[in-house]
Amino acid sequence: MPTYKYKAKGTGGVARGGMHQAKSKVELARFLKRQGLLLISAEVVKPAATGKQGFSLNNMHIPGFGGGVSVADKMMFSRNLAVMLEAGVPITRALSTLSKQSKSTVLQGALEDIGSRISKGSSLSEALGAHQYIFGILYVNMIASGEASGTVNDVLNILAEQLKNDHELRSRVRGALVYPAVIIAAMTAIGALMLIFVIPSLQQVFDDLDAELPITTKIILSSGSIFVSYWWALFAGFGGGVYLFLRAIKTKRGRYAYHTFILRSPVLGGVARKVYTARFARTLASLIKGGVPILEALEIVSKTMGNQHFEDSLAVAREGVRKGKPLHEMLEPYENLYTPLIIQMLQVGEETGKLAEVLERLAEFYEEEVAQVTQNLSSIIEPVLMLVIGAVVGFFAISMIQPIYNVIGTL
Repeated sequence: MPTYKYKAKGTGGVARGGMHQAKSKVELARFLKRQGLLLISAEVVKPAATGKQGFSLNNMHIPGFGGGVSVADKMMFSRNLAVMLEAGVPITRALSTLSKQSKSTVLQGALEDIGSRISKGSSLSEALGAHQYIFGILYVNMIASGEASGTVNDVLNILAEQLKNDHELRSRVRGALVYPAVIIAAMTAIGALMLIFVIPSLQQVFDDLDAELPITTKIILSSGSIFVSYWWALFAGFGGGVYLFLRAIKTKRGRYAYHTFILRSPVLGGVARKVYTARFARTLASLIKGGVPILEALEIVSKTMGNQHFEDSLAVAREGVRKGKPLHEMLEPYENLYTPLIIQMLQVGEETGKLAEVLERLAEFYEEEVAQVTQNLSSIIEPVLMLVIGAVVGFFAISMIQPIYNVIGTL
């Protein structure tokens, strides 16, 4: 779906520009009309050639935060740009300074291009929109709203806080998974080396002894023989499997199946729900505080969640809100995604007119929940892994030593 850079007029003839994804200009005009805006002009935004968009985990799970630039880099850029603008530094000079200070070559090129576009008459949101593959639809639309309301500095600070919390949330989850991933990788590597170098030598010893081998020993020896003879096929099959998996999750059907598996996993399912809930609450709160209309905010959130189930539920909720129904009522049927606490808090926020504040509290609550769960998960995973390693080592040792003892006992 193309992204359009548009100019529109609102009530009183106030001009407003921004970015929006739509199938056509007609659909864009209809969307703006529902927002009380009249479309003046629109053109498709093409990604600039200053950065290369590659595959990353960010593109898989959290659309809109990718392009080879880390969340930390964008957080520091947002915070520093807000400080420099508040100090009265011209925006082109601020962008030039931040470009030289950035350690990311992709971000350097993007900031140089953004500064060049602004010096030629583009607004900040329009210039950022040309690099949406780096900053994302959320970032661009919030800046556009900040420009319309004259609160760009405040929006930049909100974005910096949003990126900070998002970065911390991901770091906690990744930190809990790094240790088991390293252990499993090390066990796999050691197992492969033993199959290549140790098992063939033991095979020769058992052949010379002409010993009767237990079934477990035969399984290990057969596995070693297959690995040595067909290691290239095993590696090719593994690589092919990873490639097909990555291709599959890029399709709507594959993505839906993958996200269903994540949410229903015995261990990761609960953590994933808390992570997505925190992201939903934090992102929607940031958009509302940034002055983005609720319908547009829900559309942006639905595109940046990173889980098909949450995205579909928010898309349906948006249509209901557009027809005048409250948000909490539209999300209530999705009890497998949104807990009664979330629904009740949303209802309170809508009834009191403090939805952004309530959403921020929800985000803080679930971020703390994720921190606690990941900490507990790390404590549980370590002894479980030790037991698994002990069982594997014991199985191998018994399978290899038992035949030797049997031969010695017959002498």
